[in-house]
Amino acid sequence: MAYKISDDCVSCGACVEACPVGAIAEGDGKYVINAELCVECGACEGACPVGAPKAE
Repeated sequence: MAYKISDDCVSCGACVEACPVGAIAEGDGKYVINAELCVECGACEGACPVGAPKAE
């Protein structure tokens, strides 16, 4: 299943840089992951300083 970003997101953008397929974009107050583009690699989870991206 695709990753989702929780409300713990601090909008730092680290996950955007880490995503190899460009599935993450700035949303309203936090970043969001496009589930159709997500390849479930976990790069975003590893790059996030607060652990906001989680596998669903």
